[in-house]
Amino acid sequence: MKYYLKTIKFIILICIVILFNSCGSQISETSGIYTYQIEDYNGIGKWYMGREIASVMGFEGMEWLERPERETEENVSNLIKNMSINFEDTIADIGAGSGYHTFRMALKAPKGFIYAVDIQEEMLSEISSRINNGYLKNITPILGTETNINLTENSVDKILLVDVYHEFKYPFEMMKSIKKALRSNGKIFIIEYRGEDPKVPIKKIHKMTEKQVVKEMKAIGLKLEVNMDNLPWQHCLIFEIDKKFK
Repeated sequence: MKYYLKTIKFIILICIVILFNSCGSQISETSGIYTYQIEDYNGIGKWYMGREIASVMGFEGMEWLERPERETEENVSNLIKNMSINFEDTIADIGAGSGYHTFRMALKAPKGFIYAVDIQEEMLSEISSRINNGYLKNITPILGTETNINLTENSVDKILLVDVYHEFKYPFEMMKSIKKALRSNGKIFIIEYRGEDPKVPIKKIHKMTEKQVVKEMKAIGLKLEVNMDNLPWQHCLIFEIDKKFK
């Protein structure tokens, strides 16, 4: 049985290597920063800075994003308070999903604007349907890619990433794109389930430690301003552009 499982793992790894080699024109020039090794069946066999990247949750899990117990489990109201949203803020919700955070932020910035960015058209269709039903008008869905959020340079005041960064297939490229869209005095809010806490009932590959997040953000020129540390299960890590980064 053990031999059989090892064989299956090897076959899957070979398939991944072949896939990436066959799509060479689509792979970033910085692809050398990634390595490939299958360790967790919930991962994609691709590693960045010592961390295996998790599989993306598909649009089929949309109902889970809107579960009624989410407020109790994650204290989303407190997260929104942590962001200190101003009436005229322009905010990007990266990996917006069904818009759970998007619409809550839009209420706080009635004279501002919210970009709901996702790589799944089905997620954006759900957000668009709610906008068209007259829920709120200061929201625009944006179809991103695996390497680019498709927002213009220096265009947003705050950027929110809730339980999505650990699923980025190209974290280095994506964070460069995010940093580029951020205004010089802007803030990036990275929310991830606490990898340091075994009591958080989430699979290990879908959690991150503060140390790991800080290390990966430092690589693209972001520095930690503060970890609010006031959510039940998640880190609320606030980053800003490191002016000393070269």
